[in-house]
Amino acid sequence: MQIWVDADACPGVIKEIIFRAAERLQIPTVLVANKMLRTPPSRYIRAIQVPAGSDVADRHIVDQLAPGDLVITADIPLASHVIERAAHALNPRGELYTTANIQERLTMRNFMEGLRNAGIDTGGPATLGQADRQAFGNALDRFLAKHAKPAA
Repeated sequence: MQIWVDADACPGVIKEIIFRAAERLQIPTVLVANKMLRTPPSRYIRAIQVPAGSDVADRHIVDQLAPGDLVITADIPLASHVIERAAHALNPRGELYTTANIQERLTMRNFMEGLRNAGIDTGGPATLGQADRQAFGNALDRFLAKHAKPAA
């Protein structure tokens, strides 16, 4: 298993939680972004810079992931593609996307996008708070305890 991070919009505090888990459990972790990212010195953590463009990082992740991998993303269409590839998707607030909930999330996302395109101010997501960080850390720990096997 490998962890993939949709890193362009991933909050720094969430990346720090991921880095600690990757080191502790020796899990290969790849951050994918359109810009150069700094990662801590580690044999388990690396960053890949992809060309600029809409969904380039998302496509790279989907093309490279293997069944059973974990992708950290708030991007619901990306999460849908990840699930289609028999991998797992977790958002930075600790919600695991599943076959049971992804269609509902896509429908709501598309509805809200339609409102925004019609000029209606829908606001943005709430600021990532301490409770969200804790929920993410707990969800990541639960997932890794169940699915992760340290790298050899």
